[in-house]
Amino acid sequence: MGSRERFAVFRERDFSVFFVGYVTSNLGTSMASVALSFAVLHNGGSPTDLSLVLAARIVPMVLFLLGGGVLGDRLPRRLVMLTADAVRALSQGTLAVLFLAGPVPLWTVLALAACGGLGEALFRPSFDGLVPQIASKDRLPEANALLGMAQSAAAVGGPAVAGVMVAVTSAAAVLLVDALSYLVSIGALLLLRVGDRGRGLGGGSLPAELRAGWRTFSAHTWLWTVTLQFTLFNLIVWAPYLVLGPVSADRSYGGPEAWGLIVGTFGGGSLLGGLVLLGRRPSRPLVVTTLVTFLWAAPSAALAVRAPLWAVCAAALAAGVSSAVFNSLWMTTIQQHVPADSLSRVMSYVTLGAYSIGPVGLALAGPLAEATSIGLVLAVGVGWQIAANFLVLMSPAVRNLRAPNSGPAEGIATDPAHSAGSTTSAT
Repeated sequence: MGSRERFAVFRERDFSVFFVGYVTSNLGTSMASVALSFAVLHNGGSPTDLSLVLAARIVPMVLFLLGGGVLGDRLPRRLVMLTADAVRALSQGTLAVLFLAGPVPLWTVLALAACGGLGEALFRPSFDGLVPQIASKDRLPEANALLGMAQSAAAVGGPAVAGVMVAVTSAAAVLLVDALSYLVSIGALLLLRVGDRGRGLGGGSLPAELRAGWRTFSAHTWLWTVTLQFTLFNLIVWAPYLVLGPVSADRSYGGPEAWGLIVGTFGGGSLLGGLVLLGRRPSRPLVVTTLVTFLWAAPSAALAVRAPLWAVCAAALAAGVSSAVFNSLWMTTIQQHVPADSLSRVMSYVTLGAYSIGPVGLALAGPLAEATSIGLVLAVGVGWQIAANFLVLMSPAVRNLRAPNSGPAEGIATDPAHSAGSTTSAT
């Protein structure tokens, strides 16, 4: 595919409009994650208070994610996303105003942070289902790659911009910018010409809708296999890395500057991976995703053996590239092989798997490292990632799944109520 064709999806009006709003709101969210931490600490909060505030956002997101998936399949997805952005804009704007006015009670910060998590639970499943509606089928891979690159760029640039703004103005001012960024996203969603059709909520109860979504999810062997792998990856590999990486940087590489360099290099790798993937359509996408995710263990391996800082950064760069390739191909594969009317519910199960037990890994990594050693805990994660990837590659459902128009593929159910009978074809 030529260089111009790789960006041809921008010629599609709805995608271009949505992309602007998505980039803006992601940049604001990345800035707010830094600003909220400093706002709590400058408000007289302790590290324990900060932990509670961060958890207050994650817990409701996990609890309401499946419900958000049901709404995304039964109501117009744009309407659900507009509601979610309005909730997040209101919660962040209120936080900003309160912090500007003076000290804020902890319970108020926790409640508003929880509202933000609720908004995320509503937004994400509908977003995953909306992308195939705003990008044509033949340009869907590039659409996912570009959206992934936008998220990576925000993750790199947002904290840096926020750090400067907090120093020059205040943390509350950055939170206000985040609230305004959601208004840009709302404007972009309102400008979309995508049809606002939904099946409505009268067809069944919430448990029935969830069971139907679960049948669709569990009927595709490749889908639950990779989701399970990703769930355990967050528990055993990534959570310990996020906790013990900063500790290693502090003890062995000179402090927070080194950790910032490592994290920034990972973000740069994500951008590079998105560029590398643009215009490429592997015929067996899950084979490619499994092969590249061997590199996810590279940063943990480098830290475990106390490699030089340049080697740790190189490992983080490789992991960032693999992350971008995985995320783009994984999302495209799901969107191409899962029925559109079940997509939000299925993605809510996938996302729930990613978040469900990761906090357990965060809580256990520190105590386990103190009882043994940082190197041992990280090395266990490396060993697990290598073994898990080989196990996934042994699955015929993963090896044989092909991209559309590239050969025999899995049969796709057209209605979630009948999808329990579909099976993965070994070709």
